[in-house]
Amino acid sequence: MNFYYLQSAAAVAVTFGLVIFLHEFGHFLMCRRLGVRVEKFAFGMGPELFGMTKGETRYSVCALPLGGFVKPAGEDLETCTGKPDEYFGQAWYRRLAIVFSGPAMNYLLAFTLFTGVVYWKGLPQYGEEPVIGNMMTGFPAERAGLKIGDRVTAFNGAPITTWKQLSDSIHAVPGREATLRYRRDGVEASLTLTTKADDASGFGVIGIMPESVFTPVGPLTAVEEGAAQCWHLTAFTVTTILSKIHHGQRPDLAGPVGIVQMVSRAAHAGWEDLIFLIGLISVAIGFFNFLPVPLLDGGHAAMYLWEGVSRRKLTVQWMNRANSVGIVFLALLLVFATYSDVLRLRGERSIRKVRSSAEVSP
Repeated sequence: MNFYYLQSAAAVAVTFGLVIFLHEFGHFLMCRRLGVRVEKFAFGMGPELFGMTKGETRYSVCALPLGGFVKPAGEDLETCTGKPDEYFGQAWYRRLAIVFSGPAMNYLLAFTLFTGVVYWKGLPQYGEEPVIGNMMTGFPAERAGLKIGDRVTAFNGAPITTWKQLSDSIHAVPGREATLRYRRDGVEASLTLTTKADDASGFGVIGIMPESVFTPVGPLTAVEEGAAQCWHLTAFTVTTILSKIHHGQRPDLAGPVGIVQMVSRAAHAGWEDLIFLIGLISVAIGFFNFLPVPLLDGGHAAMYLWEGVSRRKLTVQWMNRANSVGIVFLALLLVFATYSDVLRLRGERSIRKVRSSAEVSP
């Protein structure tokens, strides 16, 4: 049991450490490329454990291995002297390159991970067996207690022998109660859940995916698939957000608790699942940082673009107001995502209590 939690904690540290650190590393590389002096570049957060000073830069390893940060000279407009080696001493388009290099590095990381998995493991294709290969957090299957590796043997009393039979049966009953019989570790059991109507298609869904069957491919195909995954994930995110806005629906957001759950589950499902999830999170962080939200890279980019178009220098007062709006927005977003996590966890606990009561009842 201790090893289980240790493995989960290590997976979380690697995921957040790698994704956030490489984001900051992108900013660092562009600063160095454009001649901006970097005062500090750190792996991790919190107090410094050890480090070294090389040139004018302090390189540090900090106590919490959950990311990193880069501190360029003159990044505060109020204290910037305008020297050419300072951040705000750069022209607006050079600062634009620096802020975009962070999310660009996230996409590069995702592309590399996707390509590597496809090359070493093979091109994933859905298997035909009715075996759960992956699950979506917060969906009916997870809340009802199904697990990765479960084999579904019947749906609403009808025998199930293929994944197509299972998916067709689920699609046919959107928003309705259904009974599943499944086999886990040689033991058969059944449960009842209520399917969810998919926003786009109207089909019933419960948040499960089949096992993957991997077909060996060459390096060029792996590169093409890595790029395609980045594109499709970004396009899916955009269309989903626009669909939610158009239909006036609440977005499905996972906060820190939900992300930790997904990483922990992927760590125990297999190395390829964890690597793919790291790539997916990296794409999400890269995309999120391209959005014109104050305090994020996209928000800074929007201000620099305005500076270039209007040919008016940014002021401390203007930036402070924008940052204040960004702080409020991000705080509300964090509260909403965490609230969604709490609701999902409470729902899962309620279902577990109901199932436990049913098992001990005469």
